Amino acid sequence: MMNAQNTDLTTMATELGCASIVDAMGRTHRHRAHLLSLISPTPQRPMFGPAVTIAFLPYRDDFTDSNAAGFAGWFYRAVGAAPAGLVLVLSSGGYPDASHGGGTKMSRLHNHGLAGLLCDGRLRDFDELARYRFATWCTGEATRAGGDTVTPCAANISVEVRGVCITPGDYIYADRAGAVVIPAQSVREVLAEAHRVESEDAAFLPQIRDEDPAALREGRRTSRER
Repeated sequence: MMNAQNTDLTTMATELGCASIVDAMGRTHRHRAHLLSLISPTPQRPMFGPAVTIAFLPYRDDFTDSNAAGFAGWFYRAVGAAPAGLVLVLSSGGYPDASHGGGTKMSRLHNHGLAGLLCDGRLRDFDELARYRFATWCTGEATRAGGDTVTPCAANISVEVRGVCITPGDYIYADRAGAVVIPAQSVREVLAEAHRVESEDAAFLPQIRDEDPAALREGRRTSRER
């Protein structure tokens, strides 16, 4: 079961959009935190939760220990004893067009109550993934299995996804606009700032509606324009 803190943070994230959280991250931190739009079998379903990671590398048949664990072994090493509400992040291993799994493997996320899956690669079986309770975001759908192309090799280490560093415990938000990675120590501050961003935007709408086109054409700022 999700703990009280994660439930509270999820409530704070409800009704927010990715762009507002990205703006809030820009006010709070200086590093890149946004990922451009991803593909989902359920694009209407946003995703939010703390990250756990599985790092992939190009497949080698002499990685006997890594290969023996398989996806299942690395999954349980990543999620630990309290998987509910987590977001599983899979790195690409240098092959973002390779399949990193499909509906059968990823049913484990459904079985253990994870909030979502962020994959820096392709996934198979979108129709099956759409029936699960967790949200899925990836680079696209695949048909060919990728087990001879990439292999899981480590759990809960920092990984790179599309130029963004994701470390275990970071909070991931994703919707149809894109995704954003929020450091755990500032997640509450960032979400609160995102609500302020949305309030400011809402307050600015009537100012735009009532602005003076003639004054703006002449380069004169109106008193209501910020």
